[in-house]
Amino acid sequence: MTSELWRLSACEIVAGVKSGAFSASEAVRAALDRMEAVNGRINVVVDSDPQAALAAAARVDARIAAGEDPGPLAGVPVTVKVTHDQAGFATTMGIRKLKDHRAEANSPIVDNFERAGAIPIGRTNMPAFGLRWFTNGRLHGDTYNPFDRSLTPGGSSGGASAAVASGIGAIAHGTDIAGSIRYPAYACGVHGLRPTLGRIPNYNASFPERGLGGQLMSVSGPLARTVADIELSFAALAQADPRDPWWVPAPLAGPARPRRVALCLRPDGLEIDAGVADALLDAAARLRDAGWEVAELDDIPPMRDAAVAQVTLWLGDEYPALLAEAQAEGDPGALAMLRGQPQSAGVTLQSYCSALKARASYLRQWMLFFEDYPLMMLPVSARLPFANDLDTRSAADYDSVWEAQMPQLGLAFMGLPCMSVATGMCGSAPVGIQLAAGRYREDLLFLAAEDIAARGMPPVPVDPV
Repeated sequence: MTSELWRLSACEIVAGVKSGAFSASEAVRAALDRMEAVNGRINVVVDSDPQAALAAAARVDARIAAGEDPGPLAGVPVTVKVTHDQAGFATTMGIRKLKDHRAEANSPIVDNFERAGAIPIGRTNMPAFGLRWFTNGRLHGDTYNPFDRSLTPGGSSGGASAAVASGIGAIAHGTDIAGSIRYPAYACGVHGLRPTLGRIPNYNASFPERGLGGQLMSVSGPLARTVADIELSFAALAQADPRDPWWVPAPLAGPARPRRVALCLRPDGLEIDAGVADALLDAAARLRDAGWEVAELDDIPPMRDAAVAQVTLWLGDEYPALLAEAQAEGDPGALAMLRGQPQSAGVTLQSYCSALKARASYLRQWMLFFEDYPLMMLPVSARLPFANDLDTRSAADYDSVWEAQMPQLGLAFMGLPCMSVATGMCGSAPVGIQLAAGRYREDLLFLAAEDIAARGMPPVPVDPV
């Protein structure tokens, strides 16, 4: 029994640990054994300290034996992306220059995980600088999709998505500035939450302050195989930390809203694969079966213009320095990504300020839209998961990748909460949909996501091919 504990959801692990059915140490040992068994095939965890993880699990067991409550994530094995400080580990950002950049203190992400009783068991891979929807690099090597090695696991949280999909931890930490939680979740058949800006505190003491684009658009969030685990981990990670001045003390649940969803198959004229359309229509049918009203719309607030402005805000204030760092790293994917956005080199103060002004205008339009339709359902990507390294094959392929990902960019620009929800398979490729809501209404995402997931395939970890 205990050797199979890696198959359990986080909620099941918490219930088992707190009831005494098994110990936190047994749950963590099972996850570590699973990591040893399959990580060599997919290269998702690039750094770990098994003895430290087992020691932390023993402390959770000791607290339970003493009659204490160790927290809402008691004994749950989790992974942390190498973007975030974890004391004693290198925060590499996927580049060789930072291979020895060891943190002396935890980020709020790790502290909140540990305060909740979770056990970090490993650090997950990412592409160099986190710039791509593919996960490989010269420092940590290639991460593979556990469903199909020819497909991307997504990026930049590709290590996180592939880890949780294959049973290496029940919850994975990821980050998202342009889809880096939602797209890996989509590509690996799991769920991924991009929370509202300011929900989950972020800070790395080992790095200088982030640029303005990162401060306004980059967030951390959970990936998991069940919606209930996303909700549970979100509540734990959203706890206050004074080191993040952007953190907002908003309630985790808001007032009841009509169970009404706007379905947009082709936002701003986006052409989508038949498999993507089928997934959206299937999810809409599941929601109607659960009592939701679903209205198919073509006329929505700006998405494509928001995506264009997102790139200005993301790259505009740091493009020359970032390009120089990528050249020093010599990473082909990072260089291809940056050279494919030459307009970022010419961003002026005026154009940057114009993007910031547009952000307020677009966000206002979207918040008014959510007054009528509390939720929007739309593609995560216009395409089924890409072939590995498609963005580096030709200029046309690069452009097709960026066009396909437009919905991820637009929503990130406005700091709205959105969630990638796995719905099934299309051949060897996982497929899913994206939900979006008004600011601080992650609770509405969870309601709809649970109704979609409950009427789909069971959430079980996959054995990597």
